[in-house]
Amino acid sequence: MRGQEARDRAERKAAMATLAQSSGDDVVRLWNATGLPSEAELLRGPETGLVTVRGRIGGGGSPFNVGETTVTRATVRLPSGQVGHCYALGRDKQKARLAAIADALWQDPARRAEVETGLIAPLRSALATAHERRRAETAATKVDFFTMVRGED
Repeated sequence: MRGQEARDRAERKAAMATLAQSSGDDVVRLWNATGLPSEAELLRGPETGLVTVRGRIGGGGSPFNVGETTVTRATVRLPSGQVGHCYALGRDKQKARLAAIADALWQDPARRAEVETGLIAPLRSALATAHERRRAETAATKVDFFTMVRGED
């Protein structure tokens, strides 16, 4: 049982990471297309605040505060009792609310496949496509430096 719980936790974490990294417009568009329910009791938020971002110089450097970034969070409860949470960079309150509802729906085994196929999988595909496009654009600017060896010793 512990192995299944660990897999579920990892899959939930991956699903929430996908929602957090996706644009709010994509989340709303896919949400409307799938017809997922959007009724939920708001337990917290959606509310926007600041989070301190920490960094390190090098692999073993001491941590230091880089600055602050805006984060929006939401917590919801479905009529069936599942509680969902979302923390996402930016100020998009609608995205945070829908992502929290998606988290709660994902926790219901009867709705998980619907959330995965209708929402998470298309978002993952869009993120992968955007990543590949950025990688290709970056690769196009790569400069190969080489040294010519002269025939002299």
